[in-house]
Amino acid sequence: QMLSDPQMPYTKSLWAVRSLEKAEAPPAEPLLRAEHINAGYRGIPVLHDVSIEVQRGHTVAVVGESGSGKTTLARVIAGLMPATTGTLAFNGAALPISRKQRSRDDLRRIQMVYQSADTALNPRHTVRKLLGRPLQLYFGLRGAELEREVRTLLGMIEMQDGFIERYPGELSGGQKQRVSIARALAVKPELIICDEVTSALDQVVQEGILKLLMNLQRELQVSYLFITHDLATVRAIADEVVVMHRGRVVEHGMRSDVFAPPHEAYTESLLASVPQMDPDWLTEFTSRVPVPREA
Repeated sequence: QMLSDPQMPYTKSLWAVRSLEKAEAPPAEPLLRAEHINAGYRGIPVLHDVSIEVQRGHTVAVVGESGSGKTTLARVIAGLMPATTGTLAFNGAALPISRKQRSRDDLRRIQMVYQSADTALNPRHTVRKLLGRPLQLYFGLRGAELEREVRTLLGMIEMQDGFIERYPGELSGGQKQRVSIARALAVKPELIICDEVTSALDQVVQEGILKLLMNLQRELQVSYLFITHDLATVRAIADEVVVMHRGRVVEHGMRSDVFAPPHEAYTESLLASVPQMDPDWLTEFTSRVPVPREA
């Protein structure tokens, strides 16, 4: 009963991420194309002929077990790691593989939000400085204009002005991740790469972050490349799904198609590995076990 028909609002919120589901977006023009990407570390290949596409205003979830190459692909797209072969295109124009060769505008248009806000945010900088620095770097904002934009960003992530002088250590995990999202939004990107951004958060905070991302997408038409291993999150927010295994794309399609049978063999194993809470498991188990006769 607690799982299927909770009564209290807080108890309902604990299962809320399961009830989130974004309607699949209609087809749109391609924003990012990655084609035939090969990459590795110190001569050890990790990505093998990977090709994906992200359409404008869409969320593409990249799923797979640990070590499947999800984060490596994200780093290549962000320019943090060079590919050995392959091409990237953004808005129909070639995008240099190396970050060093990208223009400032190239860097602005693709932003990344990391799994651990604790390591992504400088603990000695206030929220004002964390959000203000990209505004100064990319747009040259100063003074009252900078202050106004920082407060606007706080409003976008549903945080009050009272947080502006706080340090990361004075924020909760969910608040720190919201600040990380605001820092990415500060430069008005077209694509945000979210690398396991909810995996370190509890269920209630996850729901808040996912709702925030969905609302921002509707308002700003930003695209997301969402790296995750949580299939419940994929069902909640993805338009398309890319399934990776051992550095290769084994399936790529609309969420409804990828999650509908028949599945590719590896996708089937991923779906089968998701733990399920079944409060009736003991009753069903004992009903199948023969009762021994008394001597």
